[in-house]
Amino acid sequence: MSAWPGKFVIGLTGNIATGKSVVRKMLEHLGAYGIDADALGHRAIAKDAPGYQAVLNTFGNWILGSDGQIDRTRLARVVFSDPVALAQLESIVHPLVRQAVDLLIRRSKQKVIVIEAIKLLEGPLHQACDSIWVTYSQKEVQIARLVRKRGMSLSLAHQRVNAQSPQIDKVKVANTVIYNEGSFEDTWRQVTKAWKELFPTYEAPVAEPIAAPKGILMAEKARPRHAAEIAALIGRLSDGRDKPTSEDIMAAFGEKAFLFLKLDGSSVGVVGWQVENLVERTDEVYIEPGQSLSIAMQVLLNEIETTSRDLQCEVALLFLPPELSRQEEVWKSLGYEPRTIESLGVRAWQEAAQETIGKGESMFFKQLRKDRVLRPI
Repeated sequence: MSAWPGKFVIGLTGNIATGKSVVRKMLEHLGAYGIDADALGHRAIAKDAPGYQAVLNTFGNWILGSDGQIDRTRLARVVFSDPVALAQLESIVHPLVRQAVDLLIRRSKQKVIVIEAIKLLEGPLHQACDSIWVTYSQKEVQIARLVRKRGMSLSLAHQRVNAQSPQIDKVKVANTVIYNEGSFEDTWRQVTKAWKELFPTYEAPVAEPIAAPKGILMAEKARPRHAAEIAALIGRLSDGRDKPTSEDIMAAFGEKAFLFLKLDGSSVGVVGWQVENLVERTDEVYIEPGQSLSIAMQVLLNEIETTSRDLQCEVALLFLPPELSRQEEVWKSLGYEPRTIESLGVRAWQEAAQETIGKGESMFFKQLRKDRVLRPI
């Protein structure tokens, strides 16, 4: 039984580049509330967070960047080559992360929680979990992912992989092992099978429909099985400018969710969005010509924001191409204002924006919650 009454907590771990985040996202698609403990660790040492000064006191001001934030690359060079330094850093960060995890779980509405943490088994957090899930990939696959997706050199990728404890040690204590070496579909099948064994009667909530001048509009959550339909819809609504394949959409489900806009049951729009590190980001918007952009986005953003608030998001960020961003009155009426990345102020929000904004896109901002996790104390 977990430490949180009424909650079932899945502890998700695995070595670097074995697909922990992809599996967490899959569990979120199925209805779990996901917590990235490692991202909370980054928040804990931001300039506006309680671990900042303690890290400076321990390692010195030389780890600061020009913006006054701790340069995590400089810090990593120290701690990944010195076990004592790593232990010092963890003694500062881990208690703060545990406090944040406890807060998020206690005020979450979801009954199923998944905590992703690369060092879950090394600390006391795993004892509070009801089930331990471990992701596994062959060493060659890990190294290839680090080089391809994170831009590491081959030697650095080998160093990072070899610095971690043997994967078999984690597999031995796992209740569920997800072998993440093949296609997205193969991993999705493993995750959904394990989910149904744990929660055979779970049903996801359905969005409320809204009456529109031409019929009933509603947002409908898309599933990976809809990948081909989403790809075809994006191709049609973009007049062939964007041509994702169903495989592209399946891969995207490892990072984000999709919502259909349905008019009397027919698809007239689709958006891609994600929640990561308590920041909601919408970065794909396709609406059928002839539909009211204001009404269409009201339906879609209402569902996204409702879900995001349930997921305790602090802000919503909307990334739009020029033809949509020019319609500022629409976004203003929905509570969004144009912002620059620098003006966001909070490091976690800025990093989310930098990771997401595309070439030529404008960003619009809406604050969903005033209080923040890991704020200064």
